[in-house]
Amino acid sequence: MAATKPLHELSIAEAGAALRAGDVTSKELTEHALSRIADLDPVLHAFVLVTGERALDDAGRADSELGQGIDKGPMHGIPYGLKDIYDTAGIRTTGHSKLLIENIPASDSVVAGKLKAGGGVLLGKLGTFEFAIGGPSHDLPFPPAKNPWNVEHFTGGSSSGSGSAVAAGMCRMAMGSDTGGSIRGPAFYCGTVGIKPTYGRVSRRGVFPLSYTLDHCGPLTWSVEDAALTMQVIAGYDPLDPASADVPVPDFTTGLGQDLKGLRIAFPRSFYVNAPEATAEVVASIDAAVQTIAQLGADVVEIDLPAFDLFNACGRVILTAEAYAIHEKDLKTRPLDYGRYTYQRFAPGAVLSAADLVQAFRLRKELTAVVNDQILGTHDAIITATGLATAARFDSFGRDATRWAGMQTIPFNVTGNPAMALPTGLSPASGLPLGMQIVGRPFDEPTVFRIGAAYEAAAKAIPAHPRLDMKLAS
Repeated sequence: MAATKPLHELSIAEAGAALRAGDVTSKELTEHALSRIADLDPVLHAFVLVTGERALDDAGRADSELGQGIDKGPMHGIPYGLKDIYDTAGIRTTGHSKLLIENIPASDSVVAGKLKAGGGVLLGKLGTFEFAIGGPSHDLPFPPAKNPWNVEHFTGGSSSGSGSAVAAGMCRMAMGSDTGGSIRGPAFYCGTVGIKPTYGRVSRRGVFPLSYTLDHCGPLTWSVEDAALTMQVIAGYDPLDPASADVPVPDFTTGLGQDLKGLRIAFPRSFYVNAPEATAEVVASIDAAVQTIAQLGADVVEIDLPAFDLFNACGRVILTAEAYAIHEKDLKTRPLDYGRYTYQRFAPGAVLSAADLVQAFRLRKELTAVVNDQILGTHDAIITATGLATAARFDSFGRDATRWAGMQTIPFNVTGNPAMALPTGLSPASGLPLGMQIVGRPFDEPTVFRIGAAYEAAAKAIPAHPRLDMKLAS
């Protein structure tokens, strides 16, 4: 039972049940988390700011409210972290950049406000790639986050601190953002769950933008159920976010615990298996996962998707153009205040033409129609790769930004479909996480969670957090 586990091993559901039963207090959960951060983060660098005093205040308030029978939902009394692009009233929000190093917002982002209203306990702000782009840079105000499975390897990005913090058990949920894979990449590399909800499902107001039509907000968690419970708190229509969708918020947990009988799942194996970067161990782990899903009752059908390069080119043109529009003034007047990788990734936006962008948006409509009409019109979900190889070593990154090979996430930023990364095991060779991606119909996150939870329960792909003795690592 939950009480026999170390506190950091309790899921959101388990911790919530223990809080309501009086077996643990939010203050105890929070003090344990802060102690774990103090022990591990000097090496992992997941946090850029620890809000210890705020966390203990939040925890004390949650204990008082729960003691009075006031229940604000699944995050009540639960410690969490925010990627440092989410505005927090009175608390520094830097985007991991020199340009915003003294930025203290006057108000909370919508997501931060919802988590606060839901009784959550803010542990602090988490590292990112600068302005959610760039790479694992060493020329920024804060060092890059490290992978708890092996600190010589990076976490993916841009929600780098979020992936590291959840994998290390410093928090059970951390908010990330995803423009080309920035939730699912760190989830894949760090062995956690990461959900990119449907475009418009979660408000982005108060989150520093990277690309207006590709940005998504969502959580990284240790389990599928924790992701579903977090979504219950943060989802909903925001009339002040132009991209927000006025659709009902479902019960995201409704399919948890069900088998997969009656579901028809598309499996575009050719989409990734012939890619030059695809490793045999990733392919084998996805093949095994798909077999498990079929054994759970799903009808798995091998299909074809349009070439990955079409999705990638479309998404990269849109992302680069929109990011340049956001940063144009600072790129012209303060170029040396950006990190080298960041500047190099933004600069091509200066030479993109209106015709380039129009053609990208035209292609986007065609690709989205293929995914939603031709494939998800007759299938309930798609299973494919998240990434094609395990996390790279830090020393493999050179002085200049290079194309990241091996991530298969941007197609579903282009289409806006909900997409979840979850682990399928550990590499026998390196001990680093492997994983897959489950993609659903627009606004059908519950089916994505149903499939993921059924697989998770059957496979038990990663049973525990990585063992860490950071005093021996450097």
